[in-house]
Amino acid sequence: MPELPDITVYLEQIDRVAGGEVLERFELYNPFVLRSVDPAPSELIGAQLESTARIGKQIVLGFEGDRYAVIHLMIAGRLRWRLPGKRIAGKLALAAWTFAGGTLYLTEAGTTRRAGIHLVRGAAALAAFDRGGLDALTLDAPAFIARLRSENHTLKRALTDPRLFSGIGNAYSDEILHRARLSPLLLTSRMTDQQAMTLHHATGATLVEWTDRLRRDAGDLFPEEVTAFRDGMAVHGRFKLPCPDCGTPVQRIRYASNETNYCPTCQTGGILLADRAMSRLLREDWPRTLGEES
Repeated sequence: MPELPDITVYLEQIDRVAGGEVLERFELYNPFVLRSVDPAPSELIGAQLESTARIGKQIVLGFEGDRYAVIHLMIAGRLRWRLPGKRIAGKLALAAWTFAGGTLYLTEAGTTRRAGIHLVRGAAALAAFDRGGLDALTLDAPAFIARLRSENHTLKRALTDPRLFSGIGNAYSDEILHRARLSPLLLTSRMTDQQAMTLHHATGATLVEWTDRLRRDAGDLFPEEVTAFRDGMAVHGRFKLPCPDCGTPVQRIRYASNETNYCPTCQTGGILLADRAMSRLLREDWPRTLGEES
């Protein structure tokens, strides 16, 4: 699922290629992708794209007249830009917004359709999509730590809880915790002040570093290779591969459809975190559905 760094670069590129442009066509190739219709799709035709924004892991296209398209990519949804005359091949495309300079496509790989679009009108309707998570990049250390300790969760769950923090998911939480040298299963109530300060620094540094890296990779092109598994990541998606800092094989713990990667030497004092133990510990402290981590 694209997270804060990926979505930031998406928004920057949408602004670059379509910001201020008038929407010429809005096509739906799969009717089930559209989850709400006030305004109706036809009402957006002829409207200027005035703004882009992020709400959690959702992308917001703001059209004149206080009308918005809220796009939730979920796990396999992606945005792609094609110049006039170029189209997305096959059945990947779910919807398309066409401007004078090209077409923005929403695509989704696989057969399970989870990505969705909500068309809403007005600031109040838009605000309903905000789960309440704070943007960690805007928080000073006291505010970050206060939010972190506002509920007693494992660090993994706290970072990815959309009610606590905005835009952090499975991939970058792994990278943050590795940088902070903290166990994903450490409870927020048991953190020392120093550990909390370290986590604040690691969160900001990781998100900024990866946003800058993805921005450089994209350059003047719309990002095509948006993935949760990237070269250069320390632990996420690197099960059994050597930790770049100490060489210990990266381990993983899995619960339902979620996975955590960590280095036992750097993060848990050499202790292996067993799946079975994690399942018992996290019975009430792990997102059970995709919506809970969105």
